Amino acid sequence: MKHRAVRRPALLLAVLLLAGCATVPMTGRKQLSLVSGSEVNALAATEYGKFLKENPPVRGTPDAAMVERVGGRIQAAVEKYMKKNDYAGLLEEYDWQFHLVNDKAVNAWCMPGGRVVVYSGLLPVTQDETGLAVVMGHEVAHAIAQHGAERMSQQLATQLGGVALGVALSTKSAETQALAMAAFGAGSAVGILLPFSRAQESEADKMGLHFMAMAGYDPRASIGLWQRMAAAAKGAGKPPVFLSTHPSDEQRIERLRKDMPEALKRYEKATGQPAKPKKKQQSK
Repeated sequence: MKHRAVRRPALLLAVLLLAGCATVPMTGRKQLSLVSGSEVNALAATEYGKFLKENPPVRGTPDAAMVERVGGRIQAAVEKYMKKNDYAGLLEEYDWQFHLVNDKAVNAWCMPGGRVVVYSGLLPVTQDETGLAVVMGHEVAHAIAQHGAERMSQQLATQLGGVALGVALSTKSAETQALAMAAFGAGSAVGILLPFSRAQESEADKMGLHFMAMAGYDPRASIGLWQRMAAAAKGAGKPPVFLSTHPSDEQRIERLRKDMPEALKRYEKATGQPAKPKKKQQSK
């Protein structure tokens, strides 16, 4: 009997892991999913409200308007794509929001449910609307791919085990809420940040590239944006918050170039015009 009691939690956890699988839109990757979209969105909505109360959004400025404009275009593109590919159900509880906050950190994030925050310190690096679309497309991709819920599922399964999992989710303890916020990528809100895996970051790069192209932003701008990010990291002596867990610059750019032809097709379809060749800079 004792032997069976010891094996029961492990067996329950194994069943949960087998049953708790989801498929990432666009890439088709299978992922661990032990928390429902409703549970994740409820936690995200609460914590997003707390963050904005402590960090009032910038309003009525050209930069704030730009964040809302880029976000709106990416939202429309994502909704169209999800509906066309039978994923519209994943967006049923989305409450899209796009806010700029005054903070010198070179950072941005998107919580589950389409709740986005862009830090003012990011704008000198993005430089313009298209550069901002690269970052916002990437962050929205994390939400669409449910990376936060996936990380939370992994942490809950590892730290709490199968038996404690249901209790943690039902009681919504402070520990579980803190874990959720860290998993969602809003590190500034709780002082910690669970790193996205390299696979998740690469997946967000790919999906974000296509999302910005579908929104009518030239995806080729992504190369220059990540190069500027790399330069900012070297100048600061340490990577910006936004880049702290990302793949190497060389790997990222190589993968973006590999995905670029398909992204350009989406861009041309969105704009109704062929993508003009980029002008080569003349050496001085």
